[in-house]
Amino acid sequence: MPPLDLTAFLDKHQLPQHYADTAQAWFVPLAKQLATKQQQQAKTVIVGINGAQGSGKSTLADLLVSIFKQSLGLSAVAISLDDFYHTKQQRQQLADTVHPLLVTRGVPGTHDVDLALNTLHQLTNNTGNTSIPSFNKATDDRRPESQWPSCVVPVDIIVLEGWCLGLQGQDEQTLTTAINDLEQNEDSDASWRHYVNQQLTTVYPSLFSQLDELIMLKAPSFDCIYQWRVQQEQKLANQLTPQQSSSAVMTEQKIQRFIMHFQRLTEHGLATLPMQADVTFELDENRQITNRY
Repeated sequence: MPPLDLTAFLDKHQLPQHYADTAQAWFVPLAKQLATKQQQQAKTVIVGINGAQGSGKSTLADLLVSIFKQSLGLSAVAISLDDFYHTKQQRQQLADTVHPLLVTRGVPGTHDVDLALNTLHQLTNNTGNTSIPSFNKATDDRRPESQWPSCVVPVDIIVLEGWCLGLQGQDEQTLTTAINDLEQNEDSDASWRHYVNQQLTTVYPSLFSQLDELIMLKAPSFDCIYQWRVQQEQKLANQLTPQQSSSAVMTEQKIQRFIMHFQRLTEHGLATLPMQADVTFELDENRQITNRY
């Protein structure tokens, strides 16, 4: 396969030129491997991508789809676990009835798993066109169905990316001790932690079991994720039109609090998921790949 022309892709994702070299060295071989698996199984293959915030999950998902379509002759679609968040109203109801911290999207328990399962089923089994849910982070709410993108189905490969994909629940005893200020001050009785863990243990396995392959982008530590998230927020700000409010972009102080919601399970994933993933790419602090296993 000749080297890919990724000029338009780099522009779309505001990526440096060296990402093209990374793609050619690491991700083109991965795409070929996944394409071979799809051809051998002669069915829709669902590929999961796990990675901490800012690790490049959505970029990799879009890149793989581009390679499948342009170079390998396969139909493919990239979807994000983020697009299956409960609506703002639903999360407010969870906040009122279960725990106030559930108003914030992100942790297990704030996704509509049934909607995600139904969407995967439609992408795999339906014919014609199907709509894919879409979440607007700028308004922190799900877009109306009339604005959902559509896709010709069935597809050969679905790439599903999400920060908690494939994670298993923690031992209940590990939930007792708070690991940051958010847990200490806003979840002093650990009820939020227990609810999130219970959701991860009982609800999410039905979704994770749909994955035929799990890819992990492994951050070197949780510490570097703050800077990655700041860069991610800056990208969002750069993409806003003049009519859109910059108030939707989080300040660095808000980012610091926001990522505390994810710290426990992110660190849990860094410690446990490489043993479960089919392919793990180790990243350095600059998100450069240092190893694959």
